[in-house]
Amino acid sequence: MQMKIERVSEDQCKPSSPIPDNLKSYKLSLLDQIAPMFYVPVILFYSAPANIDDTTIVDKLKKSLSETLTSFYPLAGRIEGNASVDCEDGAVVFTRARANIQLSEILKSPEMDLVQQLLPLDPYNIRMDKAVAAMAVQLNFFDCGGMGIGICLSHKIADGATLSSFLDAWATSSRGVFENITPSLNSATIFPPRDKQIFMPSNLIKREKFVTKRFVFDASSLAKLKVKASKGLCTDSCAPTHVEALTALICKSSMNAKIGNEWHSFGNIWRVAVSSIMKDESKPELHDFVVRLRKVIRKIDNDCVRKLQGEDGFSHACEPLKETSELVCEGEVEFFRFSSWIRFSLYNTDFGWGKPTWACISNVPIKNVVILLSSSSGDGIEAWVTLDEEDMAKFEHDHELLEFASVAPSS
Repeated sequence: MQMKIERVSEDQCKPSSPIPDNLKSYKLSLLDQIAPMFYVPVILFYSAPANIDDTTIVDKLKKSLSETLTSFYPLAGRIEGNASVDCEDGAVVFTRARANIQLSEILKSPEMDLVQQLLPLDPYNIRMDKAVAAMAVQLNFFDCGGMGIGICLSHKIADGATLSSFLDAWATSSRGVFENITPSLNSATIFPPRDKQIFMPSNLIKREKFVTKRFVFDASSLAKLKVKASKGLCTDSCAPTHVEALTALICKSSMNAKIGNEWHSFGNIWRVAVSSIMKDESKPELHDFVVRLRKVIRKIDNDCVRKLQGEDGFSHACEPLKETSELVCEGEVEFFRFSSWIRFSLYNTDFGWGKPTWACISNVPIKNVVILLSSSSGDGIEAWVTLDEEDMAKFEHDHELLEFASVAPSS
């Protein structure tokens, strides 16, 4: 499959209403300060709309984007260092592009390198020495009339849940439906920032030969997996959720792909919940992963929030990152990062011409990352797994993984 992207135009979309003087500098919260600098990317694919031309689509999206930015004004700003977002005279770059390919070709066999071109920028190639845009958008038209809307939103000020809320508000405005979707922009009040040197893991993003592949789990496979992951749990334990069962399976299969008998850790990258399996332990089963995962996630409770808000909030926030980074750098653990987007309503993003045919992310140049997304059917899950080439070659042939997953075609 070959694809050529031609960028046709580039516009600046500013908030439709002026930003008050007291809001022209948006402070980052403590949790924002310890967030990674890269972007959260997503691409929404749509079939060719009926009875609406390209120019009308562009105008509708730009107008509704400007309207939405009035409430989500930090997304039009530029991130300065690790303290604030400059919202004065802010704007989002809106690029219009044309791709010489049919949407059906992309959906049939998504090649990750080609999908990446549908984004307005490289989410992981960030200049750290200057202010960077909080968000960028690229609208891609395919030969068939279908579209791919690529959005990059800085992880420094927002997570996947915020991206989902923003898309919901933008789509609602585009459809001309009056619905007050206004975010609470008070995170710096809830989690006060600190004027300290923030510990960040070094060498997180690498340009080595990592492979990102998509593994699809349909509803029936997920049901069978939950049954298997439940075996061995105490009778008073609740059955594992889809996320718990799938995380357990991928952890177990990833460990099988490693050479030797090293230490392994896994967790949810944000807010970080870390659990370890030591090298001298017997081979864990699925339910062992479920129990450990559930235990550490439940530690992120009201007491944890109070600690983050307190005087020692800085130390409490940085400790998991520092601990795991030191272990990884020393070569004592193999660290797997999991993030679940299952509850994000990406497939409800209807700008006025129907819901997305498919929603996806892009290549992730970070070792051992797993991102879980809902499938287009609504009852399945796509696991986007990034491993180095040698581990992926073993992982994708793991017999237990293949009991439940189908490997989606990709490059």
